[in-house]
Amino acid sequence: MTQINVYLTFDGNCAEAMNFYKECLGGELTLNPIEGSGMEGQCGEAKPGAIMHAELHKGSLLLMASDMMMAGTELIRGNATALSLNCSSEDEIYSFFDKLSQGGTQLSPVKKEFWGALFGMFTDKFGVRWLLNYDQNTQ
Repeated sequence: MTQINVYLTFDGNCAEAMNFYKECLGGELTLNPIEGSGMEGQCGEAKPGAIMHAELHKGSLLLMASDMMMAGTELIRGNATALSLNCSSEDEIYSFFDKLSQGGTQLSPVKKEFWGALFGMFTDKFGVRWLLNYDQNTQ
C-alpha cells in the first residue's frame, strides 16, 4: 500500500526529540548516528552525536527524522506543516496531549469540536506542531 510518512529535520537534537516521542508514544526507536557511518565524510560539520537517520515504529505509526541538512542549506522552522495524530481512544488523546505538549505551547486544549470529535493542538518543545484528533464515531 502506498502511504506518506513524516520525516522531521532537527538541528543537532534529533536523538533528544525522538527519545521524547518514544517516551510519549511508545514503540521501537532506531537511531543511526552520522559518526562512523558511510555518510560521515559527506556531512560537513555535524554536531557531536548528530543523527543521520532515526525511525520510531509503533504499529502502523512510522516517524522518521534526521539532523542532516543538504550542504549550503539551513533549517528554517515554519508553520506550514503539522503532525496529525488520529488517536484510538479518549484516554489516548488526553495521555498523548499531556505528554507531548510538556514544555511546549498549547494552542487549543483537547475539547469536543463542531465536527463531533475530540481535538487539541500544540507546538511541542522542539518546535513541531501537533494536531490530535479522536472521533469515537469512526473508530
